Amino acid sequence: MPINIPAHLPAKEILENENIFVMDENRAYSQDIRPLNIAIFNIMPKKEEAETQLLRLLSNSPLQINVTLLHPSTHQSKTTSAEHLQAFYKTLPEIEQQNFDGMIITGAPIEHLDFQEVNYWDEFTYLMDWTKTHVTSTLHSCWGAQAGLFYHYDIPKHKLEQKCFGVYSHNIVEPNCELLRGFDDRFYVPHSRHMTTTKEDILQVDDLMLLAESEKAGVCLVQSKDRKQVFLTGHPEYDTQTLQNEYKRDVTNGMNIQLPDYECCGGPSESVPLHMWRAHAYLLFTNWLNYYVYQATPYQW
Repeated sequence: MPINIPAHLPAKEILENENIFVMDENRAYSQDIRPLNIAIFNIMPKKEEAETQLLRLLSNSPLQINVTLLHPSTHQSKTTSAEHLQAFYKTLPEIEQQNFDGMIITGAPIEHLDFQEVNYWDEFTYLMDWTKTHVTSTLHSCWGAQAGLFYHYDIPKHKLEQKCFGVYSHNIVEPNCELLRGFDDRFYVPHSRHMTTTKEDILQVDDLMLLAESEKAGVCLVQSKDRKQVFLTGHPEYDTQTLQNEYKRDVTNGMNIQLPDYECCGGPSESVPLHMWRAHAYLLFTNWLNYYVYQATPYQW
């Protein structure tokens, strides 16, 4: 089944060219079914790129999905046009009376700041508190995962000596977890972060379950026992060239950054790697939609 997105969203043409089934709201409204309502709180700087990557993974499901794109009302984006935000995005005050079956909270390149120094932190914490009663399951990604673990469980982030930057091998800690159903014993996930969450901090919280980890990248996937909060420290949605583009951006900005470590392809390299995390990325999002959203959400809120 398709994802339902605005007719003129730039991601629509990209996904259609990949033979992904998308439909606009006019056609979706003619179907007499109950679609899943998924919100994406997108704080990535390149919002159009992040939209496309996440919508691509959400598309691989037999469920029809209505997508609502959100951005902070208390932050003015420097890298996404005001026209794009006005045309396709809403803010929390506009939708806070609604309920959503699922929500995705993205990361942002603001790890160097203490959480309280983020200029939209108050709005962000209000959002996370709001999800407890208005969202069936929330998937936090990268900085969003660090912020969620800090807000919900008072788990701090720790600065790394060297940026965790590459595509790393991971192993499953909880083999019977439905979120990882169908996964191989080892799988790859891209990471791009200067901070980390430690396994020791996670294991001290009775309400949390560590699901997957990496020898090099550390904690990867964590969930609350009620499955309403999922924390993903990596970026399975990344395209093949995303890390390479980030490396070139950082070099251009004068940062002292190492080459991406493509453990999936033999180590650090300036070349674009083989895309060896695509299948598990699709499976992760499909499992989340099926087991944590569709099978848990009420038919009528």
